[in-house]
Amino acid sequence: MTNSIGHDPEDEIEASRAPLLEHLTELRSRLIICVVALFIGFGVCFFFADQIFLFLVKPFTVGQQLLAAQHSGGKHGPFDLLLALVGLKDIPVGQGKALDLVYTAALEFFFTKIKLAGFGAVVVTFPVLAWQLYRFVAPGLYKNERGAFLPFLLASPFMFILGAALVYYVMLPFVLWFSMSQQISTTAINIQLLPKVSDYLTLVTSLLLAFGLCFQLPVVVSLLGMAGIIDSKMLRAGRRYAIVGVFIAAAILTPPDPISQLTLAIPMCLLYEIGIWCVWIIERGRKKREAEESKDVVAV
Repeated sequence: MTNSIGHDPEDEIEASRAPLLEHLTELRSRLIICVVALFIGFGVCFFFADQIFLFLVKPFTVGQQLLAAQHSGGKHGPFDLLLALVGLKDIPVGQGKALDLVYTAALEFFFTKIKLAGFGAVVVTFPVLAWQLYRFVAPGLYKNERGAFLPFLLASPFMFILGAALVYYVMLPFVLWFSMSQQISTTAINIQLLPKVSDYLTLVTSLLLAFGLCFQLPVVVSLLGMAGIIDSKMLRAGRRYAIVGVFIAAAILTPPDPISQLTLAIPMCLLYEIGIWCVWIIERGRKKREAEESKDVVAV
């Protein structure tokens, strides 16, 4: 049976079903590639789990060495140690004792390595995952949209690495130095920090993820500005509220000491300003394109 203009409804259903099946088939192939990449990344990271864990323990060692240098007779305060961590001040590093991390269950360290391998697999294979996502959505974008989306895809891992580097080289050594400085040792009692390997991994991965995701702020703001959801005027008007929100987020995501909170809050405020600047550039480019298109229409 055909409709009033001579088209068969069943043919229309089949025609719409074919593109849907093609999209589902492509989605399946993209997901298979992502899963295979994650499995390969997991296997590689699990094979090198000991080396990766020792790499993540390095900030703990630096914090212990700075504490030993402080106890060796040097008069170094927290801000002196912070300047030393970022390379702005030279403080002799003490030797200290061997670093002790413990685990209290038979398979705790084994499961810790599994968690570490899973975390490392996501980090290592992120370029593959992001590229597969881009290849899936790219056919549905205009040419100028594809060209605009790709830089953000490249900027996202760079900003994540930048946030993770701030955690690894600055925040973690300071936090661990602060934690170890709370120890008490007398002839009658010893109060020592003996962290579990699972707890330490949870602390490190939580801070790496928190800082890495927070450093995506300019990317997210720029994408929202490109979509027309926000503009630079709105961001400037909400600056004071954004600053309050940044400090609240820093207080929640970081350990309860002011230096750690400032270490996240100050870069976040700077990144918010960078986001405003990026949105302003996007708006300026959009207005320029619209002006050129209007001139072309008038010329025609």
